[in-house]
Amino acid sequence: MFEWKPEYSVQIPEIDVQHRRLFALAADLYTALTQGKAYTVLEPCLASLLEYTKTHFAAEEALMRKYGYPQARAHKEQHDKLTAQVMNLQKRLRAGENTLSLSVMAFLKDWLEHHIAGSDQSYSAYIRGRRAA
Repeated sequence: MFEWKPEYSVQIPEIDVQHRRLFALAADLYTALTQGKAYTVLEPCLASLLEYTKTHFAAEEALMRKYGYPQARAHKEQHDKLTAQVMNLQKRLRAGENTLSLSVMAFLKDWLEHHIAGSDQSYSAYIRGRRAA
């Protein structure tokens, strides 16, 4: 379900490495879910995905600030919204709710793919242009 594709490349090597890592962590979570793993496996997988997502978003946002990307605020708002949604899932899972489902995984997959293919492509083109100047 979570498979890196070459068309996701933003042509910024350090960000592509991070995006691949996000896909791998999401795939680990998906595998744990579909294999019926217990909370003791699901929770650490979700926690790892959330923590790495925060690290990745911070790296992207730092690049945007460094190069003066004009849409940085709107991009950060997208990051903040997803982070809040995943933190809410984590909170509900820790409270004993069975919130991790295939529909949640489909949402994460869709968000990752569309965010990388859309918003991330926009900032990467801008940054690559500024780096080349």
